[in-house]
Amino acid sequence: MSEKLKKPFYKRWWVWVLAVVIIGAIASGGGEDSTKPASTEPKKEVKTEVKKEDQETSIATTSSKENNVPREYKAALEKAKIYAETMHMSKAAIYDQLVSEYGEAFPKEAAQYAIDNLEWNWKENALKKAQTYAKEMNMSNSAIYEQLISEHGEKFTKEEAQYAIDNLK
Repeated sequence: MSEKLKKPFYKRWWVWVLAVVIIGAIASGGGEDSTKPASTEPKKEVKTEVKKEDQETSIATTSSKENNVPREYKAALEKAKIYAETMHMSKAAIYDQLVSEYGEAFPKEAAQYAIDNLEWNWKENALKKAQTYAKEMNMSNSAIYEQLISEHGEKFTKEEAQYAIDNLK
């Protein structure tokens, strides 16, 4: 009459599946609120005179271009804007996050569309990252520069990183 020994709970398959699901949810941002806080900076108004017929043509052209872009491409572009604006990421880092199976898992074409159509000041993003490293981690300028250009770090270009170091106060 031998009794079957029970496995400890951590050796059961369902525990590991549950752990992987939880870790995956945390890594992908789980229940993060992606709404942007309202900007405290005043918006600039630019007044230009445009003929009504030119305005209608421009609107029609813009909306027809937007209609030809797949939804997933537009979604990738919006995600890229969020990463650039809130996390001050580089082009390369945003692309990698968009295509990562552990990140956004967009197709490469959608991610490339986002990068190609995102108009952003990448030097300013590098500067903001550098300021964070200087303030929060008390890093030297050379260490910040290396982190900014590192393939395993921020992935900024050398020009963007140098701009950041030159303008770091």
